[in-house]
Amino acid sequence: MKLGIVGLPNVGKSTLFNAITNTRSAEAANYAFCTIEPNVGVVSVPDERLDVLTKMYSPKKTTPATIEFVDIAGLVKGASRGEGLGNKFLSHIREVDAIVHVVRCFENDDIVHVEGNIDPARDIETINLELILSDIELLDRRIEKTKKMIKADKKYLVELEFFEQLKETLERGFSARSVKCTEEEAKLLESVALLTSKPIIFAANMSEKDFKFGINDNKFLNIVREIAIKENAKVLPISAQIEAEISGLDLDEKKLFLDDMGLFESGLDRLITACYDLLGLISFLTAGKPEVRAWTIKKGTKAPGAAGKIHTDFERGFIRAEVVSFDDLISCGSMAAAKEKGLVRSEGKDYVMNDGDVVLFRFNV
Repeated sequence: MKLGIVGLPNVGKSTLFNAITNTRSAEAANYAFCTIEPNVGVVSVPDERLDVLTKMYSPKKTTPATIEFVDIAGLVKGASRGEGLGNKFLSHIREVDAIVHVVRCFENDDIVHVEGNIDPARDIETINLELILSDIELLDRRIEKTKKMIKADKKYLVELEFFEQLKETLERGFSARSVKCTEEEAKLLESVALLTSKPIIFAANMSEKDFKFGINDNKFLNIVREIAIKENAKVLPISAQIEAEISGLDLDEKKLFLDDMGLFESGLDRLITACYDLLGLISFLTAGKPEVRAWTIKKGTKAPGAAGKIHTDFERGFIRAEVVSFDDLISCGSMAAAKEKGLVRSEGKDYVMNDGDVVLFRFNV
């Protein structure tokens, strides 16, 4: 899974990236375009089940699932026309699975906003507009192509009608994400890979003080929440300042810091959970002496598809999956005990995987 972190200059985007990836690779500075090429960081997905299985199996290694974060260059008005670093920005954002749009929701006279004042609605509109303009250009090309195809086959009239309606929606300033589609229309929408159809989380970047005294009193956060409803997006209140402070702490120190702030988990953990939910992802587990590992799949994935995440041979020669839920395995204390109680199931090709399934795939190639 690849997540693109975007935002206007000086909203805390690179500070947040550095904190959650525990690096200093993205230069964070008080001027525009300090991030020119995208910086990439790989983050382990926190999963307490791995810790429990590691104690049970004492494997040679434990491998968590991972998420790739990409810190994409700052954006300004006119990016769709190539101004600033616009063309690079747009090409990089096409490659990600989902967008984390960092929106500044804090006031600080020492950190200059590119527009001179704090206005989340304007900032969101600025980036949305550039993405929409880029999408309209792409859609125009698809419409012209479809018109030519109609000359040979009238069945493409339905496709043309949908794309023209979609273009009208974009021209009114609404994202493709906000369009309600039938199953067939959703397939057409997916075929054009529009930027504004990508799932998005608005990361409302707030001050440490906001988290200490109550985030709901932040007037900017409420503005972002209202926009998210219209945009079919999610909102995650976060503080790049807090994440930067805890990034260098060990686990015990981090817990004490978060407890003092009245927080149960870090912003990174909450962001990962929100992204999994946004993209409809779950994890299944494999466990044995060589390795305990978490694997990420889409909800609704069947057993052979999950097997293919491990190796294509597993999917190609799939015979069956021996499955036990994590909770059942732990309550029994061992795989052998779970088998004795009849809790280990033999599942075939039509089995739909569940989050927390502990699996052994049987295959023959």
